[in-house]
Amino acid sequence: MGISALVALLLIAAIAAVAAGGEIDAGRSLGSAIGRRLACGPHLPDACEHHPLVPAYGWPLARLARVLAPPPQPLPGPAGLPLVPVDFRRCRQPSCAVDAGPHLTASRRRTTAFTEIVDRRSSLGWVELVYWLYRPSLGWEAVRRRGSQADVDAAAGTRVLAGDDPALVPLETLPGRNHYDFPAGERPPWQWQVEGRYPGWSS
Repeated sequence: MGISALVALLLIAAIAAVAAGGEIDAGRSLGSAIGRRLACGPHLPDACEHHPLVPAYGWPLARLARVLAPPPQPLPGPAGLPLVPVDFRRCRQPSCAVDAGPHLTASRRRTTAFTEIVDRRSSLGWVELVYWLYRPSLGWEAVRRRGSQADVDAAAGTRVLAGDDPALVPLETLPGRNHYDFPAGERPPWQWQVEGRYPGWSS
């Protein structure tokens, strides 16, 4: 608590000093940069520098995961409304998963897929990518893809951006993934089945 207060005071002092010199925009930029570091620092190794796919899988497989990601397709929910895959941590009701276009739901939630990768290139010659899609009231859908080393090489120029659609969240580094509560009909098939990449951080 004391360290947080000290950091907050230093941040306020720095912004005030810059603002006093007439550089309001620079002060805001400084504040935003420090805020981002404070927010992302505890989550993952290197999380402040890269998309979460990169520390989870490395650049080659992160690029492949982006290339093979399925577009978020709407499916009719119990009330007939088109529901798209969303982040279960932020949306558990059909009302916040109603399709409103390629990137967002009607309640402005990001379309999201949770990823799992099993690399079998050394034994079988391919890597399996599983995209776990959650639609409230419909539960989970698994979309499976396979890629060879040639596919990995072909994805080498792919950009991995936080704003890409759908948002991709690696299960291997998702904190507390095995401890979320779900109704019986919506319990994730992946729960307790995915090995963490950073034991102690994501188990």
